[in-house]
Amino acid sequence: MRKIFVLDTNVLLHDPGAIYAFDEHEVIIPAVVLEEIDSKKRNADEIGRNARTVSRVLDQLREKGHLHSGVALHNGGSLKVELNHRSFLKVQEMFGEISNDNRILAVALNYHMEEADKEKPAQVVLVSKDVLVRIKADVLGLNTQDYLSDRTAGLNELYTGNLKLKVHPSIIDEFYSYRFLSVKPLQLSFPLNPHEFVILKDEMGSQKSALLKVNTEATKLEPLYLSNDAVWGICARNAQQRMALELLLNDDIPLVTITGKAGTGKTLLALAAGLLKVEDEHKYKKLLIARPVVPMGKDIGYLPGEKEEKLRPWMQPIYDNLEFLFDTKKSGDIDKILMGLGSIQVEALTYIRGRSIPGQFIIVDEAQNLSRHEVKTIVSRVGEGSKIILMGDPEQIDHPYLDASSNGLTYIVEKFKQEGISGHITLEKGERSKLAQLAADLL
Repeated sequence: MRKIFVLDTNVLLHDPGAIYAFDEHEVIIPAVVLEEIDSKKRNADEIGRNARTVSRVLDQLREKGHLHSGVALHNGGSLKVELNHRSFLKVQEMFGEISNDNRILAVALNYHMEEADKEKPAQVVLVSKDVLVRIKADVLGLNTQDYLSDRTAGLNELYTGNLKLKVHPSIIDEFYSYRFLSVKPLQLSFPLNPHEFVILKDEMGSQKSALLKVNTEATKLEPLYLSNDAVWGICARNAQQRMALELLLNDDIPLVTITGKAGTGKTLLALAAGLLKVEDEHKYKKLLIARPVVPMGKDIGYLPGEKEEKLRPWMQPIYDNLEFLFDTKKSGDIDKILMGLGSIQVEALTYIRGRSIPGQFIIVDEAQNLSRHEVKTIVSRVGEGSKIILMGDPEQIDHPYLDASSNGLTYIVEKFKQEGISGHITLEKGERSKLAQLAADLL
């Protein structure tokens, strides 16, 4: 069935490649969308970059013909910048105000009414990431949907990095005898991923169990290499935290992703591992800790003071954890310690762009507020001999165009889960306090 997709501005500002995401169907860009994109093109953040990208893509397509008449796309579809179908009468009866959102609704509605009179009408669909626009479209009787092409998986389907298997007790005994297990005899109906953790449980109901890790080639299960000794005074309090430390302290895994609710220990574990590797083992030259200033790339010059003073409010959660690890007693002690060490650097992601970062232990906190493009930009900064840790809570997102399934953190987790150079773990149990765990579960 032929379909006509009318795109809202936020779809193109979120993903400039959305023009090509609708296969052989017709894509309509209302003229007011071009005006909104033009108003964003001077922004210094990702929205501004995407606006400029959309402009360049449309300019290239313009070479194929007049956009207001429609041009063919390489995927078999077509694109048209709509100058007609702008009658506002029907929408005005319902919502009154002449806003840009309502103008886009009017284009979709007029197309819908025109197609309804044809013998073989096309289905008209308004695509928007704005929930209220979709609600208004539904009130008008229009087909509407969110832009889903960039989504990886539903929140409950995301890769966790660990699983539990019930097996015959003889298999557990075999592991303890030979210190490894081949994957094939397990006869699993799904593939295991490199560096995935497996907890074996006795299917007969005894207390026998074993904690194993899939090797780099995903061909066998091996024991964890690390004991549960303290790392800078921090001991794993549950199985998932021990898995996280196994990944964080393994120098052969340059990319580690950690997800989990607030209070599960993501930041503290990563900082403890980083301090051990940089200060004690001298494996890396520097510990670089970064957080996105939300919205990422926004100028923070309106805050008083030098760069460090401007960053302090955004970076305070990092300093809180460092104060705990260094066991400081007085306010300001942590600043003196960091100044004396010289090997620990706290930055906003705004200042990472354009850099090459070799030989460093890099921690990116709150990575769920990064888009796919931003994650690609950051990970591609990692130089030879560096290790990068991306962590965050996909359920706590401040970015207006991202959600639990489309943010950069979950995107990189899903894309790299089968790669031998990466490892992932989802922390499940809160260890901050009983109150924090209850708040994370109930609120």
